Amino acid sequence: MKVLLVNPNSTREMTDAIARTARALAGPGIEVMAVTARGTPASIEGYADEARAVPAMLDAILEAERQGASAHVIACFDDPGLDAARAVASGPVVGLCEAALIAAGRVAKRFSVVTTLPRAVPIIEDLAGRYGCGRSLRRVHAADIPVLDLEADPDRVLPLIAAKIRQAVEQDGAEAVVLGCAGMSAHLNWLSRDAGVPVIDGVGFAIRMAAGLAGTGLMTSKIGAYALPRLKQTVAGRLAPAPHT
Repeated sequence: MKVLLVNPNSTREMTDAIARTARALAGPGIEVMAVTARGTPASIEGYADEARAVPAMLDAILEAERQGASAHVIACFDDPGLDAARAVASGPVVGLCEAALIAAGRVAKRFSVVTTLPRAVPIIEDLAGRYGCGRSLRRVHAADIPVLDLEADPDRVLPLIAAKIRQAVEQDGAEAVVLGCAGMSAHLNWLSRDAGVPVIDGVGFAIRMAAGLAGTGLMTSKIGAYALPRLKQTVAGRLAPAPHT
């Protein structure tokens, strides 16, 4: 089974690092197709970057389905364009934050998230509400580091993330900690070493979750919210009624 891992940002090195994690954890029979979006921001840091990344990400999903992909994973913790992706895809689409928070809720009663920049905190809080975390999510911590520094300056930033993980355990009473950025996946073993609780990266679980949905024959519903986009055309520069599809 082919599963697309699409990185919505344009940094190929980050895609390669995330793909190594995904392939190591994918399991037998799962081929990970790792794709970097084209012409998008170098990192996804906030709502504006998300919006600029979504069109290219949707194109990558459509192309992957033409190449035989059965399911898709959006490799960004903001889950950008998740609903739009489900509207264009035939196979199931899983968001990284979605998968990580589900995993956390299955191994711990209370958990926290450690992410990169403060601007990501309200985004993740909103996603946690959407995914029904309730009081299980104790807090979202920001290490106040740019996303690209995870690749460019790991010796400086990893200790900052590790300190936030310890803070989450000691101050929040977190029984598990979720890494709130896809770029942290390559450093999971290092960050887990002294945590004392499960440290969860969503990449491997998201791949397995997407493959599991497709493997049981589930496809994205095409009635209602995730119906395929209607075709539209213009006549003499004016919008014409869209034909039914």
